[in-house]
Amino acid sequence: MKIKTDILIIGGGISGLSLAIKLSDLLKNANILLITKEMLEECNTFHAQGGIACVWDTKNDNFEKHVQDTLVAGDGLCKEKVVREIIKRAPERIGDLEDWGVKFTRNKEGDYDLGREGGHSERRILHVKDYTGKGVELALIERVKMCTNVDIKQKWCAVNLYAKNLKCLGAYALEQETGQMHNISAKTTILATGGAGKIYLYTTNPDVASGDGIAMAYRAGAVIANMEFYQFHPTCLYHPFAKSFLISEALRGEGALLKDISGKQFMKNYHPLKELAPRDIVSRAIDAELKRSGDDCVYLDIASQKDPEFIKNHFPAIYNECLRYNIDITRDPIPVVPAAHYCCGGVLTGIDGTTAVKNLYVVGESACTGLHGANRLASNSLIEGLVCAHECAITIAKNYQELKLRDFRDWEPGSAVPSTEAVVITQNWDEIRRFMWNYVGIVRTKLRLQRAKNRINFLLDEINQYYWDFKIEKNLVELRNLATVSKIIIVSAISRKESRGIHYNLDYPNKAELCRDTIVKKPW
Repeated sequence: MKIKTDILIIGGGISGLSLAIKLSDLLKNANILLITKEMLEECNTFHAQGGIACVWDTKNDNFEKHVQDTLVAGDGLCKEKVVREIIKRAPERIGDLEDWGVKFTRNKEGDYDLGREGGHSERRILHVKDYTGKGVELALIERVKMCTNVDIKQKWCAVNLYAKNLKCLGAYALEQETGQMHNISAKTTILATGGAGKIYLYTTNPDVASGDGIAMAYRAGAVIANMEFYQFHPTCLYHPFAKSFLISEALRGEGALLKDISGKQFMKNYHPLKELAPRDIVSRAIDAELKRSGDDCVYLDIASQKDPEFIKNHFPAIYNECLRYNIDITRDPIPVVPAAHYCCGGVLTGIDGTTAVKNLYVVGESACTGLHGANRLASNSLIEGLVCAHECAITIAKNYQELKLRDFRDWEPGSAVPSTEAVVITQNWDEIRRFMWNYVGIVRTKLRLQRAKNRINFLLDEINQYYWDFKIEKNLVELRNLATVSKIIIVSAISRKESRGIHYNLDYPNKAELCRDTIVKKPW
């Protein structure tokens, strides 16, 4: 089915929704179509716990401190101009969230209850209890539904962009409930599809995070940068029945201690900031402790540091979720392991989401603006999504009168035969996630990376053949994208012959003299 729209937004997290709201206001006569692979609530934003970093307490904090904390975490690879622009624009964007109904937690005096997280020199984390993402996402969903020129389609899976000569004309999307493929022509297309955590065996991300936007942009000819920098969150709940549940860094900000199975603290052996060291250092420390001991997990202890009422009031979501697994965090330490959490690289963009492909914008976790460098500072992601979506809306509105709508050819499927070999998809998916975890995880080597490259090349050939032989379904689309992004990460990791930020290679333990971006573009 052919669909024509002025603006197509793919993705419904903080970046996609705030962009839709902004564009609806700036371009009141424009038709805006927003599609999401699953329901709006099923995105990385909804699952974010910690909060949003923003300089608010100007008596004790200032922009320069936040800038320096971000640059230190980014380990020499941040674009300082971008860092300064985003951080200075953060308070205005927090104001937008307030206007849209987000109610940040306040203290007894009525001021914002600012938290502190690893790598931050001051308390500057605005939060909604310990479920900030949920609070933000629900408020944005309520607000965007009030925009009369925004049409929302849920359970529409973007399959591929249509781009010719580095110019995007729209996208193909699969309506999952009917199986119908839609040809969506758009004057401008924005990818706000989030990260790719599902390429790893253990991740804090929801199932939708399969790298769709990055893979589609790559196939369209966009430049991909710094994909070797995949951040691992140090503390994901370790339990056989718990799935991808993050234990917020805010607990460590309030004094929680990391201990081994015998109850001994170990972070003092790795960094002067101990539990408040940057995420890459804490993740590698836990990984080292587990390799040394052979244990399955370490423990995060907040119970010995705070009274039960404080814990229940500040971390209600974590308290209730852990209680489901018979872990009372007011008395018991929490079993935790590192897990893939955030993609610091992505499609190379400007602060307004512009890419090397005309009329294609990318915002949020799928983009590489230069804010995060080699390692994202905690709670800098949501504010980046807000600021960049705002700037993207302004750029699109400014150029809107010049944009034209053009048709493109319908989707040309292969045999369109329904697959009876779902086991092949499952097997390939599991194999990729396992060797990515083992070979391209927290600690890497030349040998592991080469083995991963050999495996992904073989699997990509198999997947591409399978892709065109059978009817397109969401699982197959995700598998193709997951494999593509895995290949980009592997190629990027092999190219970086040093250890910097999140990327740690035992064969190149030192930093190179020159700090450069890793660039991948089609062909490999």
